[in-house]
Amino acid sequence: MNSEAQKNFGRMDQLSIQGVPFFFMVDFLMENVWVFTEPELADSGLLVDFKDFKNSNVEEGPDKILELVSFPESLETYKNGFEKVQENLRFGNSYLANYTCTTEIETNFSLEEIFHFSKAKYKVLVPDQFVFFSPETFVEIANGEIFTHPMKGTIDAAKENAVETLKNDAKEKAEHYTVVDLLRNDLSMVADQVKVNAFQRIDFIKTKQKNLYAMSSEISGKLKPEFQNKIGSIMKTLLPAGSILGAPKPKTLEIILEAENYERGFYTGVCGRFDGKNLDSCVMIRFIQKENGKLYFKSGGGITHLSILADEYQEMKNKIYVPIL
Repeated sequence: MNSEAQKNFGRMDQLSIQGVPFFFMVDFLMENVWVFTEPELADSGLLVDFKDFKNSNVEEGPDKILELVSFPESLETYKNGFEKVQENLRFGNSYLANYTCTTEIETNFSLEEIFHFSKAKYKVLVPDQFVFFSPETFVEIANGEIFTHPMKGTIDAAKENAVETLKNDAKEKAEHYTVVDLLRNDLSMVADQVKVNAFQRIDFIKTKQKNLYAMSSEISGKLKPEFQNKIGSIMKTLLPAGSILGAPKPKTLEIILEAENYERGFYTGVCGRFDGKNLDSCVMIRFIQKENGKLYFKSGGGITHLSILADEYQEMKNKIYVPIL
């Protein structure tokens, strides 16, 4: 972690101790940490749409129908990275690795239009750089308690008995159990009395391209005294987010950096808003990046020793969607 990132984590602590509202973004490798007080956010040009905070409003719907074409890498190219991950799984270096890819897309919507008209729990636009529309909460903090909601495991909602299939699939269950256990351990670093409140909850995600079911759980704990009102210290301890990395975290990070043929940047990082008392944050997934005038959608999924190449390749492609109906 570089000195600038350290300084900004420290600034997050100072602001949260003082009860000053702010918005923050942290990239996957914790090399870029952006912190904005409310006046700074207003001047930044960033657009944010969270459950309890929004700095942009568009009342009317889009005046056109979404068109989206994707150009995924070949199965053979995907297989190269997949097999590097699987080799490490066989050697016992990891038991879950979240392997992702970048896919060129073409659409008749701009990044700003995607931000305004997509339906998602969390949306952020960094003008002319990237937009995301994430369904996944990272951590929430309220009244001294911390909550996390790992989302791991998806299925095409059109499949027969899709919910039961998802809940009972051996690979998906193993992946979900692993992430829940990992994040329960992570929360234990900053909280006491950590417990699983809900397990294998099923969420429905509706899109124009394909409807999906996603599996999530809820874990909570009471913040330790040394982490009370210290948002920067909490983030520095918990990141990178386990649900988009894998376990064990340090070795799995090495595996991902070797297997993936691009840099994630802010994709699968974390952003959030502290309102002066409480925190809401999300994992930056469902992510479209603009590079050299072209658009790239970043997606992937968890790989375990039970993973089947064709299924994981299809899941990576299934997640290339924009939730505009």
